[in-house]
Amino acid sequence: MIGWIILALLILFVAVLMVRTAAFKPKAEPAVPVTDEKIDEAKTVSNMQALIRCRTVSYTDKSKEDNSEFDKLEKLLPTLFPNVFAKCTFVKPGPRSLLFHWKGKSDAKPGVLMAHYDVVPVDQDSWSKPAFDAVLENGVLWGRGTLDTKGTFLGVLQSADTLIGQGFVPANDLYLAFAGDEEIAGTGAPTIVKWLSEHHIEPAFVLDEGGAVVDNVFPGVSQSCAVVGTGEKGQVNVRFSVSSKGGHASTPPAHSPVGILAKAVARVEDHPFPFHLSAPAAEMFDTLGRRSTFLYRMIFANLWCFKPVLNLLCKKSGGELNALVRTTVAFTQMQGSAANNVLPPEAWVGANLRLNTSENVDAALAYLKKVIHDDRVKLEPVYASNPSRESRTDDEPFQRLSTAIRGTWTDAVVTPYLMIACSDSRHYGVLSDHVFRFSAMALSKEERGLIHANDERIPVTTLVKTVAFYQRLIKMC
Repeated sequence: MIGWIILALLILFVAVLMVRTAAFKPKAEPAVPVTDEKIDEAKTVSNMQALIRCRTVSYTDKSKEDNSEFDKLEKLLPTLFPNVFAKCTFVKPGPRSLLFHWKGKSDAKPGVLMAHYDVVPVDQDSWSKPAFDAVLENGVLWGRGTLDTKGTFLGVLQSADTLIGQGFVPANDLYLAFAGDEEIAGTGAPTIVKWLSEHHIEPAFVLDEGGAVVDNVFPGVSQSCAVVGTGEKGQVNVRFSVSSKGGHASTPPAHSPVGILAKAVARVEDHPFPFHLSAPAAEMFDTLGRRSTFLYRMIFANLWCFKPVLNLLCKKSGGELNALVRTTVAFTQMQGSAANNVLPPEAWVGANLRLNTSENVDAALAYLKKVIHDDRVKLEPVYASNPSRESRTDDEPFQRLSTAIRGTWTDAVVTPYLMIACSDSRHYGVLSDHVFRFSAMALSKEERGLIHANDERIPVTTLVKTVAFYQRLIKMC
């Protein structure tokens, strides 16, 4: 009798899984009209080349920066985008802050379009072409910043300049906001946010860099995916250190500072932070899981049952999938003694933590301390920022953005996701609960790998589509 009951329950369990999986289908989406956006390709390329040739490299050590290159870019803008300067009010809330106010028909629902114009340093010897010469070859434009983010910087300004020239007036005020020190987590964006707050501007939406149109990033999904960051992980750099009296290496203690640290590092790596499905990640799994193969659809349709399986899958795979569901720890630096035969008075390792939305800096440090369980290991946060506010996706601002994306990349499915990197947009959470992160480009895995790397470059066709996207979006604002 008990056997029959168990069999019946098992059949019922499997039936529930199958029914839920069968019902887990893509949600219906309204058709999107594809407007014909006329783009001046020659001007787009020429303007982009001019921006690339400005060596706006930002450094934490300000003595290494060339301020004349930042001044050069600022002075170029009125020439490159004359209609923007003729129509928009321009202010500089801070030394590395550029803010344009494009007056619309109403100021009730203002929008903010963002980008940053600083770039990371270059090891020129490792580049195939000069990083700041803006070489155009075989339809591809080479140069530092083409992908991160002078491409979107150009996209915003070029589209605005074109539409202003056509006599277009947006339905609502638009603010074009650009920072020149995003790569070093500088003051550019915070000073703009402060200015907006002081002038009582509450953005109905904010759009910054973030996800892109990508392929083969989600298990079992073959369709192109436009991933829009609706939340952003925080980060903290932590210095793990152990002190000692030092001494000669011929008479070492039972446990040296390096050995104690090695054990601490191993314990942290062997005890990952807990699995937590944030709202942006949950929405991504729901949206893309419906388009996946049967096995993955069954998992994502029945997370009430298979969450441990997903947790294990993410742990084993590592990389982006794992980073979506937990706080990650990457050990990146280490230092001990200056000589091979001397015990170090202090040894330390550095780690970069990316905080899931379930954690803040204090909670993450407490977890590390608990896992290490050794008071000899000192934990010191060096730089820290908590996770961003999560943005809404159930109303008009996200739908409008989705429409502009689908009108530009017609074969892509739009999905929220949790951005695992950091951007200037995190500062805007105090002003708006509609802060979105989407770099308006279709990028291959190889192209994504060029961000911050050698030989950064962008196809002209990609750049033209970026401008077309912003034109579509602005027309809906």
